[in-house]
Amino acid sequence: MFVRYTSAMPERSRTKKPRDVNVLAAAIVHEATSDEPEQDETPEKNPAAVELGRRGGLKGGRARAEKLSAKKRSAIASKAARARWGSDR
Repeated sequence: MFVRYTSAMPERSRTKKPRDVNVLAAAIVHEATSDEPEQDETPEKNPAAVELGRRGGLKGGRARAEKLSAKKRSAIASKAARARWGSDR
């Protein structure tokens, strides 16, 4: 009988910790006693570029759908349905 376990993957750190205990201890002490503020890893986005991307994204799908003929839209939808529900999955 096949038993399926549904436990989630364990949470993992994104940063590698050193294997040497002394190096790890030094890193912990440095982090605890450092006066440097923690740096945010997410870079600032250019607001102008964000606005341009958003403007294009809001009208892109609708504009493409309006340009396509009904026959072409149907062919695209059929291909998507075959890919999603096809027997070769």
